[in-house]
Amino acid sequence: MEPAGGASERPFVLYLPPWRVELTERPGVARLVPRARLARAVAAAVRAGGAPAPASVGLVLSDDAELARLNATHLDAEGPTDVLSFPLLPPEAFPAHAGGEARGAFPAPSFRLPPRARPNLGDIVVSVERAVAQAGEGRGGQTGDVGWTAAEELLLLVTHGALHLCGWDHAEPEEEAAMRRLERELLGF
Repeated sequence: MEPAGGASERPFVLYLPPWRVELTERPGVARLVPRARLARAVAAAVRAGGAPAPASVGLVLSDDAELARLNATHLDAEGPTDVLSFPLLPPEAFPAHAGGEARGAFPAPSFRLPPRARPNLGDIVVSVERAVAQAGEGRGGQTGDVGWTAAEELLLLVTHGALHLCGWDHAEPEEEAAMRRLERELLGF
């Protein structure tokens, strides 16, 4: 993902074996949560989501303007959103779970990766600006009516995005209930 200005930031890489989290913070975006805590939230979510290991994940902390552009480009939707996930593996790469369509066993790779290479699960892009606004307006949490800190909201959005990379969804009521239950369990909120 490229930032709005076209210049690329170098990611901060955190290893939480077997996971590699590449965290990119856009200029001017507030740091609400320590980088290591964000990486732990991603690692816990992809582990719980059944991701093949080892693997890497990209996490981009951005603003409403970038999320609005991505939302328009990739989902044909207007305006910003709080989190977008861009999975790189097919749904069949993850085990069956209550938070999405039926899954299969991880397929054998059609090609060999270089030594010590990790498959990339995809990227998560979060609007820190939206997390701050939602928390400040009392519109945070899974139900949109939780009054908590912006840091807690950001951790929820990161966890939510990571679960989406693993094929978890909330389109159907039973999927949403399962995904929300797992988010609460992972975050301990």
